[in-house]
This record gives sequence, structure tokens and C-alpha cells, in this order.
Amino acid sequence: MKEKVSAEIVEKWLKGWCLSREVSFPVQYKSGFRVIVGDEKQKERFVFPTLNDDFFELIHSITEPWVYLKVSTSPDEFIKKIPEKWKLQPQGYMMTCFHPMNFPEISLAEGYQLEFSEYNTTFVVRIIAENGEQASIGRVSLIDGLAVYDRIVTEKNHQRKGLATFLLKELEKIALSKGFSNNILVATEEGKYLYETLGWEIYCLHTSVVIPSEN
Repeated sequence: MKEKVSAEIVEKWLKGWCLSREVSFPVQYKSGFRVIVGDEKQKERFVFPTLNDDFFELIHSITEPWVYLKVSTSPDEFIKKIPEKWKLQPQGYMMTCFHPMNFPEISLAEGYQLEFSEYNTTFVVRIIAENGEQASIGRVSLIDGLAVYDRIVTEKNHQRKGLATFLLKELEKIALSKGFSNNILVATEEGKYLYETLGWEIYCLHTSVVIPSEN
């Protein structure tokens, strides 16, 4: 894990996240970045590459719910110094893979097929089951020399069939075909283990807090 987190890398990841989510690019906010998301349960997000006074000033000034503050550090560094109304979210991990992923020999499980689509330099791969339902989906957004992977999900009743691994292989093929070999994403605790088996490394922690609703 990097001791010093690059604001440039965090910003590039965030731009890819914005492309994937079809929201406006981040704008600088002091030492961090601000994104207007516009969702009911995520109005906006502030992302700080380092923990500093900018983060603490903001966290003490925000009173409304569903504004996320995210910072590249362990929650232990700040959780006791912020108002109790802020709730810690499940731990995230910013991960990088600056080389081709280490895929096992794998083929698509029987009875499934692939679908491809794209928008705004974001490429979407879906795996569809025989009954027509979506079994797995993922996206990769290509920007500023980075392939940003986002929203990679396999539905519960289709798990343990290697679908997520196959999906990632297809997304990487697209990225490589466009000349992008430096990969980045933010993983959940559960997803982190899959990515590590494919050769990804943790770049930094991605810790989120939010005020869940008005008291």
C-alpha cells in the first residue's frame, strides 16, 4: 500500500467513475475533489487523497444527509474526531494493476452469452443467462491513460461459476485493444480477494462516511 497517495491518480480514477455513472467531471475543492452525483442516496461526494484540515472543516460544516466524504486513509485516523452523526460505510480499497491481469484458463460457463455496449468511452459487458436475465455486468471507462473498472456485479444466483473473472477478461481485452494497460478500481472487501488473485494490488484505502438521514 502506498504511503503517499497521488492526487493525480485519485482524480483520474474519479473521472472514470464519473464517465461510468454519467455525471459531470469532478471539480477541485481545496485539496480534494467534488462531484455532484444527484442521486437520492448520494447527492454529492467529496474525495480527499490525504487526510487534512480541508476534510475536517468540511465534515464539521455539512449537516445534510447523503453527502459522502471519502478519504484515502484508515478510518482509525479520524473516526473519533468527527461528529457522531457521520456513519462509516463498508471499507473500500483502491487497487491498481499496471500489467496484464493473471487470468486462469477460463471459458464462459455453459448456457450464458455476452452482450456489449458503450457510451462516453465507457464499455459495458453483460453476461446473459439462458432465461434472458442479466447474470453479471461490468464497465470499464478509458481516460487519461487509465482503464477505470466500475460496477462489476454478479447476481447471487449466478455466482461461483467464474462469471466475474470471465467478465473482467473481456473488459481488459477491450482496454488493451484501445492501448490502455494501466488498470484501476475501487473494490469492496468481497471483491478485493478476486482482484488479488488476478494480480491487482491495493494502492490505498478508500474510506467513506455519510450522514444517512435527517434526525
